[in-house]
Amino acid sequence: MEWFTSTGYWLSRLVFQRGLAAVYLIAFLVAVGQGRALIGARGLTPVPRFVARVPFRESPSLFHLHYSDRFFGVCGWLGVALSAALLAGAADRVPLGAAMAAWLVLWLLYLSIVNVGQVWYGFGWESLLLETGFLAVFLGNADTAPPVLVLWLLRWLLFRVEFGAGLIKIRGDRCWRQLTCLYYHHETQPMPGPLSWYFHHLPKPLHRAEVAANHVAQLVVPVALFTPQPVASVAAGIIVLTQLWLVASGNFSWLNWLTILLALSAVDGRLAAGVLPLPEPPHPAAPPVWYQGVVLAATALVLVLSYWPARNLLSGRQLMNYSFNPLHLVNTYGAFGSVNRSRQEVVIEGTDERVITPATVWKEYEFRGKPGDVRRMPRQFAPYHLRLDWMMWFAGISPAYAGSWFSPLVAKLLVNDRATLKLLRVCPFPDAPPSHVRAQLYLYRFTTRQERHASGAWWHRTLLTEFLPPVRLENVDPADRPHR
Repeated sequence: MEWFTSTGYWLSRLVFQRGLAAVYLIAFLVAVGQGRALIGARGLTPVPRFVARVPFRESPSLFHLHYSDRFFGVCGWLGVALSAALLAGAADRVPLGAAMAAWLVLWLLYLSIVNVGQVWYGFGWESLLLETGFLAVFLGNADTAPPVLVLWLLRWLLFRVEFGAGLIKIRGDRCWRQLTCLYYHHETQPMPGPLSWYFHHLPKPLHRAEVAANHVAQLVVPVALFTPQPVASVAAGIIVLTQLWLVASGNFSWLNWLTILLALSAVDGRLAAGVLPLPEPPHPAAPPVWYQGVVLAATALVLVLSYWPARNLLSGRQLMNYSFNPLHLVNTYGAFGSVNRSRQEVVIEGTDERVITPATVWKEYEFRGKPGDVRRMPRQFAPYHLRLDWMMWFAGISPAYAGSWFSPLVAKLLVNDRATLKLLRVCPFPDAPPSHVRAQLYLYRFTTRQERHASGAWWHRTLLTEFLPPVRLENVDPADRPHR
């Protein structure tokens, strides 16, 4: 069955599957830790309200059949347990059919969460995890060598991730064509990391070289994934290096790590065996006929669904991070088709004074990841995903992005809602809720080297305008007020 499987990729599959299980584990931990506050029955955008207006066929999910915070928690913790088991190698200790069923259950559980997650789950890496997780169902386990067709489908997915991102840049913001986008990006990206300040202050010629290298890595190198070995492995290695550079420069959830895993799946293990002290590859039995049939059917499905993303790549109106079907299979990807030239941050404040005067003392709420206190160094959170922090970045770009959830957030803060406060780093009112909450819009920029040395601050900020005037709980729309 040499046409169907390839023993040379046993190591690549092992690393890919264990890594994917780790990403799933993080994704389910995020859901368990943040789901109740964001989409729970009393969350900012409750699931029951969503499923009441969106039919199952448009957003298939277990939670259309039943929703409660307890049931959501059971599904989330089941995903955590199953991910941990697969990470520990359980799939290689059970029959092939059982291993495939385990990966399928993971995919179904996460699909159910994403499809009711609303704005909190509208990021490209959610669809990427689902598409990658779907392909993992058919990659098999130690009972059989990796199927060649699925390995090629993983490369097709990686190609769309990289090539789509490259095209959207070239077609989008002129600064990508002028090689100047990194003059701004490290400072204005959604959630800078601990090294972003240093990346921002690299010499401008190096920034231009970074952009040029990015274009090569995303528009030229992916084509080489479809060439014979060892060229395909070299191309995969280049993609891994560029993704590690992105990991170091910012926080992009598990996007970069998933891309790295996809790239590693294209590496021929026989090449690695030539430079690493690896054990002898296993000699699995021939794949069963039913397994061959299932893989062929999955391949045919992906090929049919590939029509829409392939057409999108060729379109002058390319869509970015878009799913053409509610199962999030064979999607289109891309990031930063436009780059902000400045950073606007929404800062939420509260006061316990009953009467507002010009002398009123306002205290800031601190978020875990997004910029707030100018003296606090940006933190590394990825691959963990701080969903509220990311949406606050979008709110700073335009209030329209906050239309569905900002008023409920303010209402939660006005009653010190315990689940919501767990999403924050600091609540300035630990003993009793504030009487008023407001939000201010600031212009943030990284300090210069001289400013950093003199003040110890990582950021400099300037007040721009009022984002939300002071409100009391009575002023909040009754539909957004928490139930007492």
